Amino acid sequence: MGYQIKYKVWIETDERTFLGNGRIRLLKTVQELGSLNKAAKALNISYKKAWDLIKSVNHAAEEPLTTTTTGGSGGGGMQLTPYGIRMIAQYEALKSVTATFMDQQNFKN
Repeated sequence: MGYQIKYKVWIETDERTFLGNGRIRLLKTVQELGSLNKAAKALNISYKKAWDLIKSVNHAAEEPLTTTTTGGSGGGGMQLTPYGIRMIAQYEALKSVTATFMDQQNFKN
């Protein structure tokens, strides 16, 4: 019987979560759908929770990861900034390197 290592990767700032799996999933869904409301519905979370997460990420970041546009004939929306897109790529690269490292570990009884 071998052991299985379980782990999660997240980035903190001032002891608060900046980016983790859930926030990345939300950001990627916003990018895909162009709307925080649509992203919240797709992820089955409340709009308030989604908004609080985006606000927290933007507050902790060196620059905003998202921008919003107000309504109009086409309605409002939310997009990722170039910085937000880079942060997603860097987080995913970190997860990949971590997964490779963890896969190489060989813990035995």
